[in-house]
Amino acid sequence: MNFHGIGTPERALEPGEAPFWIDEGRFRDIVGQIAAHPARERIRITFDDGNRSDRTIALPVLQARGLRADFFVLTGRIGQPGALDAGDIRAMRAAGMGIGSHGVAHRHWSRLDAAALREELAGSKTVLEALLGEKVTAAAVPFGSYSRGVLAALRDCGYDTAWTSDGGKADPHGFLRPRTSVRSDMAPSALTMLLDGRMSSLRHLRRVLGMAHKRLL
Repeated sequence: MNFHGIGTPERALEPGEAPFWIDEGRFRDIVGQIAAHPARERIRITFDDGNRSDRTIALPVLQARGLRADFFVLTGRIGQPGALDAGDIRAMRAAGMGIGSHGVAHRHWSRLDAAALREELAGSKTVLEALLGEKVTAAAVPFGSYSRGVLAALRDCGYDTAWTSDGGKADPHGFLRPRTSVRSDMAPSALTMLLDGRMSSLRHLRRVLGMAHKRLL
């Protein structure tokens, strides 16, 4: 499951971003449900965008429950108001959290030409590796916007994992790993299904067809 911002945003939000910010109390409740779930070891937690709330809210809540997460950072925002700074990112990695790339400028990767796409993928990777002093091999695709060309470029740039927004279960050893983003308007029943790894037949069909279509583009 994937999170974005928690609590009150400390920056101006992009159009359509607000529903992906959730109340701090609800976040704590969800993390508590994950920690108590009988299959908690199979629930992967990720965060996109590199918001400041990743460090100030999410990290201590996860640590208190003994949980680990992967945080995908927009390197173009590092150090800006409301975003993680270099010290935050290093501290989160030192706490055992995973750090990956979300690109540079939060753009639709499938709409970019080859040069711009490489800057998003290789440029962000270079920044994070210099900051952390280690290889960064995982990326999260902004807006779920990928294609066959994007996946090939990710591999060419040295990534071995690409997290998407396709929803449903993910192969823990696969290159392409779907996620479901938690929204502020997500019903409790939908959250329960997500935690249990269940999906309606119709949504499953749409997911399969959607992923196949993107990989053929």
